[in-house]
Amino acid sequence: MAIIGEIIKKAVETADKIFTNSDHTEAQKEVLSELLNTAKKTAFGKYYEFDKLLENDDPREAFAEMVPYYSYDQLRERWWQRVIDGAPDITWPGKAEFFAVSSGTTSAKKHIPVTDEMIKAIRKAGLQQIKALADFDLPADFYEKEILMFGSSTNLEEVNGHLEGEISGISASQIPFWFEGVYRPGKEISSIHDWDERVEALAKEAPNWDIGGISGIPSWIELMMKKVIAYHGVESIHDVWPNFQVYTSGGVAFEPYRKAFEKITSKPITVIDTYLASEGYVATQIRKDSDSMALITDNGIYFEFVPFEPDNMDAEGSVKQGVKALTIEEVEENVDYVLVITTVSGAWRYMIGDTIAFTEKAKAEIKITGRTKHFLNVVGSHLSVIQMNKAMGELDEEFGCDIKEFTVAAVEEDGAYKHAWYLGMEGKVDFDEEKIAQKLDEILQGNNKNYRVARSKALKGVRVKVIPASYFQKWTEETKQKGGQVKIAKVMKEEDFKEWEEYIGKLKG
Repeated sequence: MAIIGEIIKKAVETADKIFTNSDHTEAQKEVLSELLNTAKKTAFGKYYEFDKLLENDDPREAFAEMVPYYSYDQLRERWWQRVIDGAPDITWPGKAEFFAVSSGTTSAKKHIPVTDEMIKAIRKAGLQQIKALADFDLPADFYEKEILMFGSSTNLEEVNGHLEGEISGISASQIPFWFEGVYRPGKEISSIHDWDERVEALAKEAPNWDIGGISGIPSWIELMMKKVIAYHGVESIHDVWPNFQVYTSGGVAFEPYRKAFEKITSKPITVIDTYLASEGYVATQIRKDSDSMALITDNGIYFEFVPFEPDNMDAEGSVKQGVKALTIEEVEENVDYVLVITTVSGAWRYMIGDTIAFTEKAKAEIKITGRTKHFLNVVGSHLSVIQMNKAMGELDEEFGCDIKEFTVAAVEEDGAYKHAWYLGMEGKVDFDEEKIAQKLDEILQGNNKNYRVARSKALKGVRVKVIPASYFQKWTEETKQKGGQVKIAKVMKEEDFKEWEEYIGKLKG
């Protein structure tokens, strides 16, 4: 009997009953008050008169009226460049020792300050995730197993007096001492900079670990597990880690990877979605009977929500200044909102670039529906990534294929706009592209009235190219980097799409 596991399981269940927060409105009021009070003597706080905002009868309303929306580029140009250069007390008290670097889709390259308070908030959110495990009916022995967190390297780069790396690498480099005993692959392997070398070292040590849970971006975790399987000449990851029971995804939809995971596992696993961005730990799944994630409303992030409508957005995919943002009690379910956050990293009314929809308002549960720049809306089609993912699933069923990745762009050909799709498939790729295009068009017209209207007017056609899924991975490796937080863009601008098509042409050639 797993005695220690039983004790831990009971403690987790008790903590879940005691500490589950249900008053999200009050939690958010308190978070904003704490943020304003902490930063009131910074350059940003003085400029926007945080002292006066705190004295207002409704600080939330006063905050929204006084402080403009900021994209990453705007915040960096106006404030964060000084933070990056080492100046203290600009948007948050003190100096930032860490910067989360990511090649995001809303900017060419981001440098997000990671403050001590942000690291503490990420740790606290991790504990809340552990607490939420109480709802998943995991056996007691799970709580005695090791956890594999495989993201980017913890070997951070020193630049101008601070350390830089991806948020997963920074988080792993700062794990609390009490977690080191169960954390894998451990500090030595995690610090290896080259992804392939890191996987090689991990695969070698893998049989020595009793892994119960794995965390990381699906595409790279899948590739890592395949490498481990190949290294040891076995059929399934469970031949190496027989007690692997929980996979924690993050930041991208897991569903497109489900089939691939099923092929390399021989036992059922519990999948838990989380939303850890470079800007902070935003949400986590807390219930087994829902694949939505609950916003973490009491942990250093203040949330605002702008209806994602054409009139509210500018040509660059940012919220127009002056557009009203809603508070958490004002939102409605099943409506797409641009997520705006204010955080302990010194991000103020920051457009993170994601759109979300509430699935259950009372529990503050959401789903990520896309990116503000990843909605395909050049000719009014208003297609979200979540609708695209659903369409890929229907294509899989219709044609018996396995679509792992895709990207799409609205391109102008012969004076008319068309949607150009590339579908990355596992296994065979010799499908009738015209039939797939016809079916995809039919699915999207059936599921989206805006798309249906666009197809009767400005959107004159759909074309599909089927390629091996590995081409997407090669593109990512050669144009960005391998592993970590790197994600593949689902929607490309026309100029980026031209580069993509040239790259694919060279691979085929």
